[in-house]
Amino acid sequence: MRAADTLQGVMDQRLGGLGLTENQFGVLETLLHLGPLHQNALGEKLLVSKGNVTVIVDNLERRGLVWRERDTHDRRHVTVGLTEQGRALIGQVFPGHVDLIVRALEVLEPGEQEILAALCKKLGLGVRARSEAEAGGLVVV
Repeated sequence: MRAADTLQGVMDQRLGGLGLTENQFGVLETLLHLGPLHQNALGEKLLVSKGNVTVIVDNLERRGLVWRERDTHDRRHVTVGLTEQGRALIGQVFPGHVDLIVRALEVLEPGEQEILAALCKKLGLGVRARSEAEAGGLVVV
C-alpha cells in the first residue's frame, strides 16, 4: 500500500499541475482509447459510482473537454465523448503519464514487473469478487 500510495502521489502531483484529477484523467484516457461511451459504462470502467461519474463529466464538460448526448427515446441513456479540445489535451498528457509509470517501474527487473502485474491482477479480481459476494452482487469500492 505504501508503494502504491507513493506512486499515486507522484502521479496526482503531475496531473494536478495539469489541472486534472485522477478520475478526470481516467475519463479522458478511457474515451481516447474506447471512443464515446454510455455514462454508466464509463463508471463501470473506472470503478466509480454513477453520481461520481456525473460530477466528473459535468466538470469536464464545463471545461469543453467532453460532450454529452442524451438518447431521444430514453433520456436516462447519456453518451459521453471527447471534444477536439479534450482529444488534444489527453493526447498531450497521456504519453508523459505512461513515461512516468514506466520510469517508476524501472526499479524492477522485467520478470519482476510481470510477477507484480500478475499478483496485482489476482489480488484485485479476488478482492472484487469477495466484495461482490459479500454485498450480494453490489460492488463495494
